Amino acid sequence: MKTPHPQIEVRNLSIAYGDFVLLKNLNFTVNRGDIFIIMGGSGCGKSSLLRVLTGLTPISGGQVIIDGTNFGNATTETKNKIMRRCGILYQSGALFSSMTLAENIALPLQQYTNYSPQLIKELVELKLALVGLAGFEDFYPSEISGGMKKRAGLARALALDPEIVYFDEPSAGLDPISSKLLDDLIIDINQSLGTTIVVVTHELASIFNIGTNSIFLDGNSKSITGSGNPNELLKNPPNEQIYNFLTRGTK
Repeated sequence: MKTPHPQIEVRNLSIAYGDFVLLKNLNFTVNRGDIFIIMGGSGCGKSSLLRVLTGLTPISGGQVIIDGTNFGNATTETKNKIMRRCGILYQSGALFSSMTLAENIALPLQQYTNYSPQLIKELVELKLALVGLAGFEDFYPSEISGGMKKRAGLARALALDPEIVYFDEPSAGLDPISSKLLDDLIIDINQSLGTTIVVVTHELASIFNIGTNSIFLDGNSKSITGSGNPNELLKNPPNEQIYNFLTRGTK
């Protein structure tokens, strides 16, 4: 078994909006190659934590360390370098409706590389093929299904070959079949490319299907009340709240 290599280390992290403390004293580690699940009930702070990890929301206290660099107090230049190595799939896919899928995926390559137009075209085709959308280069977002939009958004998130990809509720709004296809795609990308995946979700099927590690956020204590492989947490739940969360709909 390989020795775990920490890629994201969260130490005594607090998230607050003015005087309102949303989360406090968070401590966890995302190892390289993890499919790491951030789970919990509605309003517990899952998406807020994701925004802190991606630099969209400032840290109120504590540290977020990415590959040994303190991301929270880094310079803008250093933060930008770190985020160049990350991709984000937003809940809606966040594709530009006036652009074709090829134009959407080409955008980060045009902005952040000096690649030739021909190389960008080839990379766009490769990324779309990777997510099962070969041949859809000239389609607009309005012309494809919700599941296909999510996959196109993932292709864009993978455009710069990121080491870490963040997902915000990837299965939201998808039917069970499309959700399962997206889960399988996440596993394939993790295993074939070695990409570290961080997923915010409350969908049980996805949690158990893809998660290798996880944390459970509790809105009452504003902290982490459980962590570990989701399937192991189901077998040995550390508290009643996590048991109820992981068995909802089965009792």
